[in-house]
Amino acid sequence: MEARLPPSLSLPLPEDVLKNIVDKAKDWALMHGVCMRSKTNFTKDSLNFAPFALLPSTFPRREFERAVALQPAINELMHKVAHDHGFLEDSLKNTIKVDAFTGGLYKIYEKVRKEGYGQCVSLGLLRSDYLPQSYQDNIIKQVEVNSIASSFGGISSQLFDFHRYVLLELGHPEMLKNLPENTALSGLCNGMLQAWTIFNNNNAVILFVIEDVTYNICDQRFHEFEIRKLNPNVRVIRRTLTEIANTARLGANKELIVGGDTVAVVYFRAGYEPGHYPSQREWDARLLVELSTAIKCPSIHYHLAGTKKVQQSLAKPGCLERFLNDSKKIEAIREIFTGLYSLDLDAAGNAGVEKALADPDRYVMKPQREGGGNNVYGEDIRPALLEMRDSEERSAWILMDRIQPPVQANYIVRPGQSVTQPQDIVCELGIFGVVIGDDKHILTNKQVGHMLRSKLSSANEGGVAAGAGALDSPYLT
Repeated sequence: MEARLPPSLSLPLPEDVLKNIVDKAKDWALMHGVCMRSKTNFTKDSLNFAPFALLPSTFPRREFERAVALQPAINELMHKVAHDHGFLEDSLKNTIKVDAFTGGLYKIYEKVRKEGYGQCVSLGLLRSDYLPQSYQDNIIKQVEVNSIASSFGGISSQLFDFHRYVLLELGHPEMLKNLPENTALSGLCNGMLQAWTIFNNNNAVILFVIEDVTYNICDQRFHEFEIRKLNPNVRVIRRTLTEIANTARLGANKELIVGGDTVAVVYFRAGYEPGHYPSQREWDARLLVELSTAIKCPSIHYHLAGTKKVQQSLAKPGCLERFLNDSKKIEAIREIFTGLYSLDLDAAGNAGVEKALADPDRYVMKPQREGGGNNVYGEDIRPALLEMRDSEERSAWILMDRIQPPVQANYIVRPGQSVTQPQDIVCELGIFGVVIGDDKHILTNKQVGHMLRSKLSSANEGGVAAGAGALDSPYLT
């Protein structure tokens, strides 16, 4: 029998109450930018509200606070991993032979190491994602750490006010104290502004690297507008990798010049999947950015530190001690790891393959990709593994214990779909962190906010931008 958490409010709501609050909630979302562009009827001239959970979802307070408290240690770990060449090389050596995309990133990393870093300071805007493990008293287990394009800090900050509004409209002011405030947007933007200050050129701009078509526009624009609000003197420009290839050059001192603008900080909201590099010119543009004096978020070594293969390496016994010397931090991080196994073409990888073939429902197979929609689950694992069993292609993947989160009821509201019944959902918590530093010093290290994504308990993938998830807020119990 599946484990359940009680919903934040007794469900179902009376029919007339439900209809009224859904109408108000949709309008609130549209009027406050909890929105995305439609993937089916794309136009720059209109927005749909992003899928959302009508009520905040129950989340164990103890585990929320654990994740928040742990984020600075996660930041420190990722920063040190990114600056450990031997570890990155060893972790990725098999993967880069068979995964052309990770191999392409690694080539850029090698070239930058050889030619010399134009900028030693990196900015990490990280998001560490967790699911509660239902059969272990709902303690959180880490799904992954996102080191590039860690999204929804902007919109998630709006969800705090959104769910306050919904609870007040439903007559429950006493519940507001259990909604934790969310400062993700200002926290992430202050991180970019601190990097801009470190660059020390008052006329320089912040460059957002964007996709050719941006569906998740509000989340990106919230960051842009917040930067202007926090410091009216800082300008943000937006360019695709193709546009950078056409208009960017390095100045006499390796400064990145796009059009007529010197760039202080590069914030990647694209560049994390093969489709963002349609030709060699986009790869050349990424290399140009990496060689420059601009502070990158993430720099290429940070990007590689966020790969699943590195995550799997970090879970090996004794590995955390390489990066951290505080036994309490090490123990706290080790506690959030779930089982992670290699699928390399060696004895350890063979053991991983046999595990997965024997009981595929216990596992998830993950490639080295971000952005959702790439994993293989349950019964689909067997045919996928049998096909690559004797090939080096296995090394492009890792195997992970499947986390079994508790289920709860909520209403999921999506554009164009009527809302009549509560549905069973599970919730994934993301904690945002900011870390700035070079290979010797960490200058800034903090936790800055959170997001909650919910998906139907029957769905495997949960990405909101990928179309399966819904935005939510934690209701702490």
